[in-house]
Amino acid sequence: MTSQVIYETIESSKLGETREIKIQLPRNYNPEGDILYPLVIVFDGDYLFEPMIGNADYHSYWGDMPKSIIVGVNQAKTRSTDLSFSNETYFPSDEGGTQFFEFIGMELIPYINQKYLTSNFRIVVGHDQSANFLNYYLFKEKPLFRGYIAFSPDLSPEMSNRLLEKLSTTVEDTFYYLATADDDVSDLRENILQFNTALSSIDNEKVHYRFDDFTDADHYSLVGLGIPKAINEIFGLYKPINKDEYRDKVLTFEEGPYAYLMKKYEDIEFFYGFEKKVVENDLRAILAASKKNNDIESMKDLSKLAKKEYSESMISAYYAGQYYEMDGNIKKALQSYQSGLLLEESQFITKDMLLDKIYEIQD
Repeated sequence: MTSQVIYETIESSKLGETREIKIQLPRNYNPEGDILYPLVIVFDGDYLFEPMIGNADYHSYWGDMPKSIIVGVNQAKTRSTDLSFSNETYFPSDEGGTQFFEFIGMELIPYINQKYLTSNFRIVVGHDQSANFLNYYLFKEKPLFRGYIAFSPDLSPEMSNRLLEKLSTTVEDTFYYLATADDDVSDLRENILQFNTALSSIDNEKVHYRFDDFTDADHYSLVGLGIPKAINEIFGLYKPINKDEYRDKVLTFEEGPYAYLMKKYEDIEFFYGFEKKVVENDLRAILAASKKNNDIESMKDLSKLAKKEYSESMISAYYAGQYYEMDGNIKKALQSYQSGLLLEESQFITKDMLLDKIYEIQD
């Protein structure tokens, strides 16, 4: 079930006026549940919100990013004031920039946190002037966001030097995505290329940085190209195990395939601040690696995990049967496969698949 966009108008004492926002909740969002969702704040919500929610829904459907709560802030009528900075300090101005800065951190995010099931992992997205403005949140003692997506930023003076210094010393994992294009606004592009040179020089393992310079794209079309790239960068660790990860990391992990799976999911919780349910794709990868390495202990632990995570699914029976087969206990393997016939099918394990295993053993 897809979720409808929620349109709200909220009162802001910081702005001294109301502000229109747009909210997209994840598919099948349950307000009574215990799942916490990353929060994505989209500046220039008038036009950036829709491409962002489309990409987020698509990537989360395939498991490449967690389901997330997306909030767009409309700024069409107030953009220059909202995003203004002082000509003396080059930080948000007292004529509107400071008020908008505080509105986001002190009013909007607390409002969303109170109303919806949000995690502490937050991303901010901006384009042009708003892509410059989002950088100001990095200068808070405790930065408000963990992920920053800057499309063709119109950089304020000293931003490059200041951000270089700030990111060089940050102690919290920070994801930063920057993009321009060959047909971007010429003045912006020149500054962005220099900005990239500065950020690329940062030697800090806590900074996860990606830059894209798109061809055959301009100031506006680069956004459509950049959103999926940014998602892949920020949620690279979250994505299911692919062929390269399987070959280069799972098979070669010294402590075994199952230990690799546990480390991967512990890292996900550490990086993003929420637990991820072990997906069937990753169970299959560890199953294949355990067989290839003839690792009976990994297989045993994997069967226990499958039973714990998918007790009502054929997954639990299938993985138990696979373990017993590897252990040479054919009788228990047969019993496991037979018991699975009464359970729910999964994406990869069906009744026919279990019957094939049963016939194979009986023959």
